[in-house]
Order: sequence, then C-alpha cells, then structure tokens
Amino acid sequence: MDGHEVRRWRVPPKVVGAKCAAAAAVAALAALSGGDSERLLLAGVAALGLAAVALRDLLAPVRVAADRDGVTVVTGYAGHRRVPWDAVTAIRVDERRRLLLHTRMLEIETADDLHLFSAFDLGADVHDVADDLYHLRARTTR
Repeated sequence: MDGHEVRRWRVPPKVVGAKCAAAAAVAALAALSGGDSERLLLAGVAALGLAAVALRDLLAPVRVAADRDGVTVVTGYAGHRRVPWDAVTAIRVDERRRLLLHTRMLEIETADDLHLFSAFDLGADVHDVADDLYHLRARTTR
C-alpha cells in the first residue's frame, strides 16, 4: 500500500441485500396478517426497524476509510467524521466470549469518542483491518 492509497471497509452488498429482503418479507407478513392487529403491529415495527438498518447501509456503506492523513469513520445514523492520525489514541480489537457467542469488535479510540465496528460493518476480519490501520498509521506518523 503506498502513502496515497485510500483503504475502505464497507458493509458487503450481500448483507445489505439480506437486510432489504428481510424487511420486505416482514412487511409482506404484516400485509398478510389479516385482521390480527397485534401481529400487524409487531410485523410492522419489525419491518420498519429492518428497513431503517438497511437504509443506513445504503446511505453510508463505507464504515471506515483511511489514508496517510487519518481515518474517516461513520458516526450517528449515516454521518462521517474525519479524524487525523494524531487524534487517534488507540486501535484495538475487543474479543469477548460468553456462553456460545464469540464477538470481535474493532475499536478506534479518540480523546473524546470510541468507534466500534464489527466484521459485518467492515466486510473483513477485524484483526486484518486493525493490522492495516496500524501499518498505515505507523507509515504516516513517523
């Protein structure tokens, strides 16, 4: 990777498609609920929630981008924040095991914020992304 290259990690299109399909399926279930108002309400809320998550993926598919000057992270619903490398205080992977679940999250920490990303957000293994960020940061902050 040269110093001018921009690296981007984004939500995979298959994941976005799955979320859109799930929202459509649940919306269809709501439409087919007949006269059952409880089922209609539950399915409608679920469809809206899935649609909101899918819309975020469509509006801000790139969750993390990095170049020689710093890193850009998605914030809020679909906003972006540019952070220069000297403002990044830590890049690490948090791993937790509970019962049958094993979660890994990339953490990008600044003095005033902590940005968390999963492999589903990045479309790549969080360890690989952390390594790429370490190397890019090391090359540019010398």
